[in-house]
Amino acid sequence: MTSKRNPRVAIVCDMSLQRLALAHAVKGQGYDLVLNCAPDRLDNKLFNAADPDVWLIDLQEEDDDLIERVLATDVPVLFGLDVAPTQGTRQYPRWERRVFIKLYEVVGHPVVQENLEPLERGPSNPTRPKQIVIPDELFKRKYQRVEFVCVLAASLGGPAAVKEFLDYVPKGIPVAFVLAQHIDGRMQESLTRVLVRHNHMPCLIARGGEQLKNSELLIAPVETEIDFSADGQVVSRNIKWDGPYSPSIDQVIANVSRRFQKRAISIIFSGMGSDGSISGPLMVEAGGVVWAQDEQTCACPSQPDAMRATGCVSFTGTPFDLANRLVNYVNQTLNT
Repeated sequence: MTSKRNPRVAIVCDMSLQRLALAHAVKGQGYDLVLNCAPDRLDNKLFNAADPDVWLIDLQEEDDDLIERVLATDVPVLFGLDVAPTQGTRQYPRWERRVFIKLYEVVGHPVVQENLEPLERGPSNPTRPKQIVIPDELFKRKYQRVEFVCVLAASLGGPAAVKEFLDYVPKGIPVAFVLAQHIDGRMQESLTRVLVRHNHMPCLIARGGEQLKNSELLIAPVETEIDFSADGQVVSRNIKWDGPYSPSIDQVIANVSRRFQKRAISIIFSGMGSDGSISGPLMVEAGGVVWAQDEQTCACPSQPDAMRATGCVSFTGTPFDLANRLVNYVNQTLNT
């Protein structure tokens, strides 16, 4: 596709629940849904007005006339989609991922641009309306190791929420942070500056050999998958992230969960799609916890909503609430 417009998707499906699920998946990933109807309601006016970049055709009953008509448009057509599982089951995010991969292979990523300028041009010393009460016992002892590893997962609208969260996190907390942010690779260096502009948390793009450290932030690179050694060293796997997202939130959560188990935390911030929803329940099973930003403060709630739908999210709140929850959780876990 040569046009720079956001890919337009037309759905024709004769199953009402499947039609709803496909529409949810298409819009949740950030594509423009220009048509969603049953074949018996697809008249000439709707057909001609759709102007899609791809057709999604899902029919239980054969309709040769419709198929011939769609194929004659010379627009790519996707057939053979699996029936959507019940939302909230473990199979559902995997189904959504398969739908997205099919779309991605035909029309590419949604055209969504993250704008970091407001964060770069914001006030040099913003006033936060709330302050976190720091438990004395949390900082009475010296920590010889990274006690917790916290994945910060974000996509569209995520940088502003993550920055606000980090601005509230107190210095010296025994938590290492790993950011998995869907973003153009050319913007990652800017992220290392704007996210810590006011909180001054040390921040680097995670390269092989870097070390997880308390109260420091590593940003998962776009170009290659990373893992972690037992002592918290970054291991570059020198392969692309699995799947259509870079970095893959699912893979970052899985790698952190497998290595750090009950010391692992994931916080899901604003974003499109459902990346992370496959591995989130696995982190909880391994002893970790998953929290999410509330819908009201999200620029785009699709990603945290998708994680909540899995049933694995144990706390929801604003960026302030999430930072406060982190402080209290770490204190209670280490001192009880």
